[in-house]
Order: sequence, then C-alpha cells, then structure tokens
Amino acid sequence: MKDKPMLRVRPLHYTSNIGSWERLLTALGLVLAEGDGGFRVYDAGAGRLALHEVPAGAAEDGTTALAVEVGDLAEFGRRTNLAAQDEGTTPAELVTESHGEACRITGPDGFTFLADKAATVDGDTGADPALAVVGVWFTEDADAAARTLRHIGARPRPVPDNDETADFTAKNGGVLLVRPASGPPRSGLGFEYDGGLAPLRDRLTAAGLEATLTEEAFGSTLHVANPDAAGPGAPSVPATVWISQHRPMG
Repeated sequence: MKDKPMLRVRPLHYTSNIGSWERLLTALGLVLAEGDGGFRVYDAGAGRLALHEVPAGAAEDGTTALAVEVGDLAEFGRRTNLAAQDEGTTPAELVTESHGEACRITGPDGFTFLADKAATVDGDTGADPALAVVGVWFTEDADAAARTLRHIGARPRPVPDNDETADFTAKNGGVLLVRPASGPPRSGLGFEYDGGLAPLRDRLTAAGLEATLTEEAFGSTLHVANPDAAGPGAPSVPATVWISQHRPMG
C-alpha cells in the first residue's frame, strides 16, 4: 500500500489585531515563515498558522477557518473521494479561490474547509519543537466529521474516554480535533504542548502576556488572553486562547 500523501494542519485566523497576535505567537515559539503586512504564515514545531488581517468589526474578525496544506491538490482530492466511495459521497472538489487553486472538503454536516497547495518547509524552522497547532471541528455529527478526517488522511490517535470526541494528527504536522457541539458546525483554534506548561506560562508572562494555568479532567491547560477579545466582536470571541498539555496514552 502506498504511503498517504502530504497533510499539514494550517488554520487561517482572521484578526484586526495582527500585531498583538504576532507578539503572542512569537512568545509561544512560532516563527514567521512567509508574508508580511496583512497576511502572514507562522511555523510551529508541528503545523502552521496563517493570519489574515481584516478591519475591526468585520464579520470575520476573531474567527478561525479550518484549513490544511497538501502536496498535490488533484491527487489529494482523488484519494479523499476514493476513501469515501463506500459511503457514496465525494467530499473533495477542486475549486478556484481568490488566492488560487484549492480543494474544498465538505462534511456530511455541511461544514467546509480548504486544502491549499503546501509551501516547502526546509529542515529546522527555529520554532519550538514541542508546540503543535490544533484545528477544531465543532459539530452535532461528530462521527461523520471523524470519518471525513479519516478520508483526507488524518491519523486517528487514542482519546482518554469513550465519548464522541475524536483526535487526529497530520502526517506533516499539527493536530485535528472533533468536538460535539450544538448549533451550526464551526471551527476553532488552539495549541498543544509536549512538555511542562509552567515554563511556557513563565515565558508568556515574561513577554507581558496574561496567562493562567488550570488543571482539567484529562490534563493541564494554559489559557492566554485572546488578542481579539477586546474588539467589537468580543461577545462571540473566546476570552482566551488555549494550549493543552500533550499526554500520550499509555
């Protein structure tokens, strides 16, 4: 069996506070990889994050679009649809977006996200190797969302309980999570850290950022003030950005 094609997590976050986000990402250990001004892409130890500047109060301000990067768009789409053929669906479609060619994936719940042609990442980027970018798919149909992520080549990993959550890793970096939620499907953004969170908290506070460490059901989570929470869209924007501690299943 041939190896699965390239897949890397790369959410797109819209913000009117791009400077504040750059300060947060730099303190977390991400490194600017491409772009400047209103569009920037940052490398983490695993996965990437793109920032897209929008005017304050824009509908997208403070929101994140789930997205991935792949090596060959046509081959990615073909393999995704082949994997889904037993369900009689073709979730992948090649499309032309404002930024160029892409592949659009549509889940059974109507949620869509893009796969873009990957940029080359050569060797050590200088990013903190313990930090991973996490893209989240919130949906009322968690089982179907999980199947779609399997179809695109995401790798399932064990979860600490038997609820409707599902965790995946991408071959070329990053984490994808499915979480049950009421209402229309939507995406979310977070990070995962393979190491102690207390030193990371200290690094963030030394950079002048407000960070709080909490103990939760299945591990520790670090909460950092969200740069977008003070904007016009504050009621619908999470107050914090979370970084969970990675704890491999024994």
